[in-house]
Amino acid sequence: MSPLNRRRFANFRANRRGWWSLWIFLVLFVVSLGAELVANDKPLVVSFQGDLYFPIFIAYPETTFGGDFETEAAYRDPYVRELIEADGWMVWPPVPYSYDTINYDLPVPAPAPPSAENWLGTDDQGRDVTARLIYGFRISVLFGLTLTLASSVIGVVAGAVQGYFGGRIDLFFQRIIEIWSGLPVLYLLIILASVVEPNFWWLLLLMLLFSWMSLVGVVRAEFLRARNFDYIRAARALGVTDLVIIFRHTLPNAMVATLTFLPFILNGSITTLTSLDFLGFGLPPGSASLGELLAQGKANLQAPWLGITAFMVLAVMLSLLIFIGEAARDAFDPRKTFN
Repeated sequence: MSPLNRRRFANFRANRRGWWSLWIFLVLFVVSLGAELVANDKPLVVSFQGDLYFPIFIAYPETTFGGDFETEAAYRDPYVRELIEADGWMVWPPVPYSYDTINYDLPVPAPAPPSAENWLGTDDQGRDVTARLIYGFRISVLFGLTLTLASSVIGVVAGAVQGYFGGRIDLFFQRIIEIWSGLPVLYLLIILASVVEPNFWWLLLLMLLFSWMSLVGVVRAEFLRARNFDYIRAARALGVTDLVIIFRHTLPNAMVATLTFLPFILNGSITTLTSLDFLGFGLPPGSASLGELLAQGKANLQAPWLGITAFMVLAVMLSLLIFIGEAARDAFDPRKTFN
């Protein structure tokens, strides 16, 4: 690690709020990546007649455990549980529900309030809120990360080409960006979502069509500033190709500003997906979604735990990302030094 990067890392670590926010967010994200091990309606391990089975990885028919049907065993079914526990045991995950598991044994009509069985209650279809939050957190972060990385790559390349070559190329692309950015993005997304059935990748593609412009202005300004530096002119005089100058000599300067914007772009991506899900134009019905949970909270005011839970998760997640972004911004700022 170069002395400059060591200083940046030391500055980032000295910002305690951003440093601890990074660790908290990483822990939450890693836990959500293993959502099937934390919240699932299938046991982690089943011991039956001396043999071990792993239902979360392999689908076993009910006949494996002495049942009557060749279909996959429903481990929450009392009949199947009795068959297994008569000659074995099961180890369940901490939350014995998946995001789409319906609890048919609720003592009250859904949505049911928090209880020992459902820690954060259930939604209006009897599905466990805790499980849906874990899976929804994972989808939101993965969607935001994928969209942020893809849009950043396109935005950096577009801004680099505009800023480095300038002239007519810059003017032409600027006019295209002005027209493209003037389109009503939300209306177009709603229209397109009504034409095709949206899914994770389709939504990602639609959002990518408009989100790539967020970094173009920053990168373009850095390249316009750096293209007339003496070392760039010297590289041109020595016959270095434009591609090498862009990626080896000029891009590292622009990446400083780019990296500080990434957490904020990630925040915007997650918020956009949540908004579309809230309006009903996001992920397919039944998917684990924070926006869908917010919509349920709005539709079921008699169940305040739905809206409060979704709001708190979003507030904590977005706040952590903002704190990380502020720490990264200060770490790359040469004018700030933490003791």
